[in-house]
Amino acid sequence: MEICDYADTSAPVHYCYEIGNMDATRLNGDHGTKGETSMRCLVTGGAGFIGSHLTDRLIAEGHDVAVIDNLSTGVRSQVHEKARFHQTDIRDRTAMDRVFAEEKPEAMFHLAAQMDVRRSVADPGYDADVNLIGLLNLLEAGRRNGLQFTVFASSGGAIYGEQDVFPAPEGHEKRPCSPYGVSKYAGELYLNYYHIEYQLGYAAMRFANIYGPRQNPHGEAGVVAIFAVKLLRGETPTIYGEGRQTRDFVFVLDAVDSMVRAMKTRKTGAYNIGSGVETDINTIAAHLIQAAGFSGQAAHAAAKPGEQMRSCLDAGKAKRELGWSPSRDVDAGLRETMEWFRTRKY
Repeated sequence: MEICDYADTSAPVHYCYEIGNMDATRLNGDHGTKGETSMRCLVTGGAGFIGSHLTDRLIAEGHDVAVIDNLSTGVRSQVHEKARFHQTDIRDRTAMDRVFAEEKPEAMFHLAAQMDVRRSVADPGYDADVNLIGLLNLLEAGRRNGLQFTVFASSGGAIYGEQDVFPAPEGHEKRPCSPYGVSKYAGELYLNYYHIEYQLGYAAMRFANIYGPRQNPHGEAGVVAIFAVKLLRGETPTIYGEGRQTRDFVFVLDAVDSMVRAMKTRKTGAYNIGSGVETDINTIAAHLIQAAGFSGQAAHAAAKPGEQMRSCLDAGKAKRELGWSPSRDVDAGLRETMEWFRTRKY
C-alpha cells in the first residue's frame, strides 16, 4: 500500500547494517541490539521503500515480524525472507481481524498509506478510505488482539503547511492544505482517541522528506530518486520554478532508526523527524549532478501552482526523548543513494 517503492524486482540486498559506511552501533544508539527481548511486530506497507528497510532493521535486532502489503506499489522481493507476509488491503476489515488474530502483534508500525498529494485533491474520498478507514480497521483489530503500541508514519510538511517558524516545532499551528495532510493529522487525532479510550500508546512520526535506496523514481516519487535515475541515464533533470524552494531531507535509515527508538521508548505523542536544515532543490541537483559525473546542468520549467516554498522541522523533542538525531548530512546521504541507484536498471 505504501506509494514509495522502486520498480526493479530482482532480489534486493537487506542492508540496514551494510550500506555505505553505516555504523550499526550508531544506528542502535543506547536502545539495544540483537539479543534483547524480542517483540511481535507488524509492519503495514512493509514491501515499500521505508517499510522494507524497517523490516530489515527489526529482524536484524531479533524481533518477530509480520508484514501487510497489498502490493499495489510495494515489491514482494523487498520483504525480508524471515518476515511472514500477508498480501491484503488495510481497507478490508475482515482481513485485518484475521491477521491480528493470527499474529497478535505487540507493536504496529503503520506505513501503508495513500501518499499522492495530487490524487488526494482529485479524489479525497479515496484518500480518506485508505488513510482513515484503513487506520481505523487496524486500530479496532489491534485493540481486540493485544496491541500495545503504534508507530505511525505522519507528515511534518503536509500537516504544518506554510510555516511561521523555521524550523517548525511540534506545537506549530496545523494548516494542512491538501486532503492528504488533513487525513494524516486526523489519523493522529484518532490515535490520541484510542490512547485515551483504550490505553493504546502511539508515536506519530512527523517525517520530513525521506530519501534513499529503494525509493521509487516513477510516479509521485521524491525529487532525489527522480533526479538520480535521470542523471544516470544521461538525461537532464528538470527543476520546477527557480529551485529556491527548500525542504528538510532525511536519509531513510535515519527515519527507520527513529521509529525503532519510538517503539522501544514507548512515549506517547508526536515527534518531528528532520534534520532542522533547509536545503533548496538547486543544491540537491548540484550534489546529484556531481555524484553522477554528469557534465550538464539542470533545466528549469514553470513552477507548479501552490507548491510549498519552505519546509523545515525542529527535531529537538526526538533528540531529548528518543535519543535520536540524523547520522548523516545531505551530501553523504545523496552519495550513498546515487551509488545504490547506479547498481539498478531502469
